[in-house]
Amino acid sequence: MYGLIGKMKTVPGQRDELIDILADGLKDMPGCLSYIVARDPEDPNGIWVTEAWDSKSSHEASLALPSVRDAISRGKPLIAGFGERFETEPVAGHGLPA
Repeated sequence: MYGLIGKMKTVPGQRDELIDILADGLKDMPGCLSYIVARDPEDPNGIWVTEAWDSKSSHEASLALPSVRDAISRGKPLIAGFGERFETEPVAGHGLPA
């Protein structure tokens, strides 16, 4: 399995709009086991995204999906920058295969 945890910083006042765009772009992503978008409670412009995939190649392939490309295109102007980014190897958890 393949996992990512990353922080995005939005343009001030645009966090909820970007969250809506990200949530809308989550349709039909083959190999995606979990994709969670969360507000950073200590940063009014911060968003954390936590992803679990069956493989790194499924994650990479998702970037070519029309719904994901559309979300990237619509969201890009709302992103002020990126913070920490971690690649992980999910091994257990609710919703993950044993």
